[in-house]
Formats: sequence, structure tokens, C-alpha cells
Amino acid sequence: MNHTVKFLSLAIAVPEHIITQAEAAEASARLFAGRLKDFRHLAGVFDNAGIIKRHAARPLSWFDEPHGWQDRMDAYAEVASNLFIETAAKALRQAELKASDIDCVVTVSSTGFTTPSLDAQLARKMGFRADIERVPVFGLGCAAGVSGLGIASRLAKERPGKIVLFVAIELCTLAFRLDELTRPNIIATALFGDGAAACVLRNGGDGICEVASSGEHLFPDTLDIMGWKIDDTGFGIVLAQSLPPFAQTQLGPAVDMILARDGLSRRDIGRFICHPGGTKVLTAMESALTLSPGSLDHERAVISNYGNMSSPTVLFVLERAIHAGLPERSAMIAMGPGFSASCVTLRRTA
Repeated sequence: MNHTVKFLSLAIAVPEHIITQAEAAEASARLFAGRLKDFRHLAGVFDNAGIIKRHAARPLSWFDEPHGWQDRMDAYAEVASNLFIETAAKALRQAELKASDIDCVVTVSSTGFTTPSLDAQLARKMGFRADIERVPVFGLGCAAGVSGLGIASRLAKERPGKIVLFVAIELCTLAFRLDELTRPNIIATALFGDGAAACVLRNGGDGICEVASSGEHLFPDTLDIMGWKIDDTGFGIVLAQSLPPFAQTQLGPAVDMILARDGLSRRDIGRFICHPGGTKVLTAMESALTLSPGSLDHERAVISNYGNMSSPTVLFVLERAIHAGLPERSAMIAMGPGFSASCVTLRRTA
């Protein structure tokens, strides 16, 4: 029998602490203006980022002090664990399932880590079976909300009747650096927030929609566009100025190639659901995908209220698209370190 992978549920969550963009701008001026000659020029990014507020793993006062690896990873372990439990439990309730029904859990995160991985540390508390398959994935960055969903769907597709839990967790604010007097660090301070999302997939049966296809495109010689540098203090952002123009010229052909592998073209897609990396990136994506300016409205609403949360952000956009009503076919798009583009297509089932 030809089973298809159904998307059963989607849950989102954010940490309790809220930082408004005005508060972030004031704090950055206080911490950087006297030490960074070009800060006044760079400070415009806080007004132009299209962000009203974001959620953070720690209160604003925490960021006034220097922190090393232990502080950052202790905070990550605590808050990421809470968000994992919250989103996974919500997604399971929506799907009318128990944790013991899950056959495989795929967890993506690029802003912290624990060993054993979160899924193992929380297995007893969640109620996972002893034979659950665990797939923790690190390093896919902003693309992981889509590429991780693709991994989860392919795992489900190979196992008729099986159920896969997909969880995306990022605590981007924990990478804030007092010692990095650089343009990328100021942009990151203005742009990134924290959040998590989880969804349940099943091979066969009914669902919100069907995960129809997935694919990736890795661009050659682009390692310097986005990523982390790692030193004794923690993660440090690598972010090239060339990202919006790169997206404008390169994303369209990459998406066309991914879609073509499954016999699709852009004409078949009723709605693109995109990772909102920033307002300039969204404008570039609209141009690259030949969309009318302002078409990516759910994306702009999400980044306004949450900032760029890296991997889970596109799932926040998907939640809005589901509530608004999915078209017959939609495509989730994200770009991330590598530099790479990821695409998952969804087909309406009702």
C-alpha cells in the first residue's frame, strides 16, 4: 500500500522573558556606543528590522554581564528542556496521542547542545518508549525548520503506520556577545529571538495536510555567508552583508531545481511559506520567487512579534498559514548555513 505522510499537529512556544525592540536598542547603545566608533550608524538596524519585540531565555539584565560557555549552556539546558516539553506535549495533545505512541523523535537546534541530547534527557519525563529512535541534528541553523521537517517526513515515509515527532528549538539570544565590536554582532542583537515548535507526523491516516516532497540545495563556495565562529566565550555570529542580494539572485533557480525533482514548478504552488530571516531578506525572497511585494504577510507578522528565532520561525509562519487556510499545494522555504536552501511541499488533504 502506498502510504503518505500526514501532518497531524503543530505547537509553538516561547520563553517567558520579553524584550521590546526599544529596550534592545537602548541596551545596545548603553553597552556598545562608547566602545564602537560606528555604532551610531549601525543603530539604524533596530528601527529597520521590522521587529516590535522578541522573547528571550534570560531577562534583559542578564545580558549586561559577560558570560562564558558554562553560563550559556546551563541556560540552554534549562530553557530548551522546558520548551521541548511544552511544545511536544501540546503537539501530542492536538494529535490525540501519548508520548509512548511516538516511534521516532527528530530534534533540531544550532544554538546550544547537551550530551546526552535533549530527547534522551527528557525521555522519562516525556514518557517515550525505550525503543524510540532518536535523531538529534545540529548545525543546520535557520534552514533546519524546513530541512529538519524533511528529515522527519522521510523517516516517517519509510515506516508505514509509524509516528514521528519533530521538535525545533533555538535560544539565539544566548549567543549575545559584549566583546564582539562588529557589525554582524550588532545586527544579531537587533534581529534574533528565542522560540520552539513541535509537530507530529504519521505515515498513513488523516491529517491537516500531507507532506508531499522535500529537497535541499547546497550552494558551492558560500561558507562565509552565515554560521558560527566558536571560541572560549561561546558562539559568534558570521553574517555576510551579501545575503539579501544573494537570495534575490540565487534562491529562485534553487527552488526551481528542488521542485522539478518532484515534477513541480512554481506555478503549482499556491502559497510560499518562508523563513523570515529579516525584512530585507523577505523583500529579496519575494523578488526571487516572483511574488507581489508584501505577499509574505504571515512572515512579516511573525518576525514583528518574535524576531528571527532561527529554525522554528518558519513553523510559526506555518501555524498562521494553517489557521488562514492552506491552498491545494504550498511550499515551505528556508535558507541557512552551508549556504543552503531547503524546501518542503505540503498538499491539502481536505
